[in-house]
This record gives sequence, C-alpha cells and structure tokens, in this order.
Amino acid sequence: MAKRARLIYNPTSGREEMKRRLHDILQRLERGGLETSTHATIGEGDATLAAADAVERGFDLIIAAGGDGTLYEVINGMAEKAVRPPLGLLPLGTTNDFARAMAIPRNWEAACDLIVKGYTRPIDLGKVNQRYFINIAGGGSLTELTYEVPSKLKTVLGQLAYYMKGLEKLPRLRPIELFIKSKEHDLHEEVMVFLIANSNSVAGFEKLAPDASIDDGLFDVFILKKCNLVELIRVVSAALRGEHLNDPNIIHFKTDHIQVTSPDYVQINLDGEFGGTLPCVFSVLPSHLNIIVDESGNSSYRSKHGVIR
Repeated sequence: MAKRARLIYNPTSGREEMKRRLHDILQRLERGGLETSTHATIGEGDATLAAADAVERGFDLIIAAGGDGTLYEVINGMAEKAVRPPLGLLPLGTTNDFARAMAIPRNWEAACDLIVKGYTRPIDLGKVNQRYFINIAGGGSLTELTYEVPSKLKTVLGQLAYYMKGLEKLPRLRPIELFIKSKEHDLHEEVMVFLIANSNSVAGFEKLAPDASIDDGLFDVFILKKCNLVELIRVVSAALRGEHLNDPNIIHFKTDHIQVTSPDYVQINLDGEFGGTLPCVFSVLPSHLNIIVDESGNSSYRSKHGVIR
C-alpha cells in the first residue's frame, strides 16, 4: 500500500525554484510510491499550522520544502504532537544550514530519491520557552541582522545579504549583559553574542561546532565576551577556519539545559527567525524527531536507522 506524504512548501523560497519544480517533484515522489498531497504556505506561521494538521490527519511522512525558515515552522507544528511521523527535507531555500549539516543534497532529484528510500535518523530538538529549534539559537547584536535583511534582498543575494548587513552593523555593535545558568556554569558576563548550537553547521560557519552532534542530547554553547572591533573580526575569522575554540574571548561548553536572563532588551534568534526576547530557558529534547537522511552519508549512525514501513 502506498504511503501518504504531505508536502509543505514555500512557493517564494529560493528564487521560487520549488514552484517551478513542483510538477516534476510530485511525479518523482509518486513514482517512488509516495501518494503526495501539497500545501503551499501563504504567510508567516502557515507552515506550522499545516504541519500540525498533517500530523493530526495521520500522514505517514511530512516533507518540508524550502529553506531553514520553512523547516523551523514545520518542526514547530510537529514538536508537541504525541506521535510524530518522519520528516523529509527538500532544501530549496536561500539558506539550508540544517540540510547541509545532515548531508542532504541540494539537487531536488537526489533529495526526492532519498525521501523515497526512507532511511531515518533520530535527532534532538531544542526547546525555548514554548518554541522549538532544530539548528541554532542565539542572541545579541550579531544575530539580529538575520531577520533585518529584507526577504526580497535575501532571495536575490542569498547568504551575501547577511554579510553585507553584518558589515554595515559592525561599528554599532554593543555588548549585552547576560546571566547564564546551567549545571556546568553560573556566569555573569558582558557579551557580544551567545549561540546555542544543536548541529555543526551554522549560518555558513561549518566549523563553528566541529564536534557537535545532532543526537548526543547536548547543546554546544558559545559565548563571545565583550571585545573591540579588531578582536571581533579576529574571532569571526578564526571561527570560519574552526580555530576559535581556544580564543580567550570565547566561552564554550556543552549542556542539556540553560537559563539566560538579561536586564537589557535582547531578541532571540531561532534558526534565523525571530524567537521572542529574554528571559529564556533552553532545553534539549533528545531523539525527538526522525529525519530522513542518506544512509551512506550517515554510516556511523546506521545502527540507529530505521526504514519507514
């Protein structure tokens, strides 16, 4: 019997590639035995509602097509459900950090074939107050630029738009005062930015958390202490090379639960989307979601894999 899939896609993401490819994608999935119906998102938050509805309607799997923003909304629709079907990804957005971290191909044909094969891997989710994230949470001046970039500019220029905005903001960056509590640390620091990573690929920094694992039940926490512009540029350059962990301005540790408060107004960024403001409690939900992955690309995890029946 054919499996029922619900394809939730953002028609405007990634220079509208998904909209152009929809017919071909559906044909390929159907040929692979997936009886696929679609939901085109119509605005912010719609993918969350669509994912929750798909779980309630008993679909065998859900496919998120778009970028990190679409994926973020879909996991927020699934996370609180008692029974969660596997999630497949078609990474056709402007930024696809999580798909890159999971070695899911950008090529739509290869990504469809991977979904049809149906190998899954359990992954952790991050919970922040009543929201969820799959890749990265953070706060501070540097993170705010990701949702200040106009969506049109983001579509046209991609990752470059973020860097342009970031360079424009550098001279105005100000530290924030943070109180950070976990089982491992009790810190009071002035910081430029704090990042809580669930995977190892974050906003183009593929070596930010080189030993982070998506299923170890732990976050990698990075705190960049108050520093001047020259030091900041040095740390960012080192992070691009993966040589930042021993920098005196960086605090790095692993934890499964962290409380962050501040007397300042601090916006939170979750997977590149606005996620409210401090105070926040961040916690790991271990092995909370099954993601469809390439078995050969995740051979060290093969013992944990299953196949969608």
